[in-house]
Amino acid sequence: MKFDIKENKLRIYSKKVVDINFINSYKNKNKNKKIILCHGVFDIVHPGHIRHLVYAKEKADVLIVSITADIHITKGIYRPHVPANLRALNLAAFEVVDFVIVDNNPEPYQILKKIKPNFFAKGFEYIEKKNRKTNTEEKILKSFGGKLIFTPGDYINSSTKLIKIHEPDLKYEKLFSLLDKYKITMVDLNSVDISKPSV
Repeated sequence: MKFDIKENKLRIYSKKVVDINFINSYKNKNKNKKIILCHGVFDIVHPGHIRHLVYAKEKADVLIVSITADIHITKGIYRPHVPANLRALNLAAFEVVDFVIVDNNPEPYQILKKIKPNFFAKGFEYIEKKNRKTNTEEKILKSFGGKLIFTPGDYINSSTKLIKIHEPDLKYEKLFSLLDKYKITMVDLNSVDISKPSV
């Protein structure tokens, strides 16, 4: 089977995966646009996530999704199954999502302070189980006039529960992602003589 990672269709969405500096520059050029931020792991994107994102986009002009970096995910053994670069591209492929950021902090506190979105959307389930993290997020939002909103929750699911049913097999996607990152082709791999030990 022949694979050409240059034909990977997801790469066309990589321009939507940005950093804080880009967002700040974008905000300065678009001061009249309302921004909403959603944050999460998004290891496996399910219908509940889609409804969450669509609802959030209806509340503002620009939807930014920040995802937790791999190193800070502690939801289960071997998580995340989908590495951050692929999770970011998966979300960027949705038309409803304007920008995606990989958050290198354990909680979205810093990203809230830096982006200062007009709204921060959380899932409906957080209304009843408002915890310390949600209270901290709300306090940060209030400090610059932002507002915490909750999406309706007409479909609630869990990536963790779905993964327990059947773990995803992403060995090829992970391989091609690494090859792309280090600019290695399949031809390069096939030319390696594994019979000779490396020095």
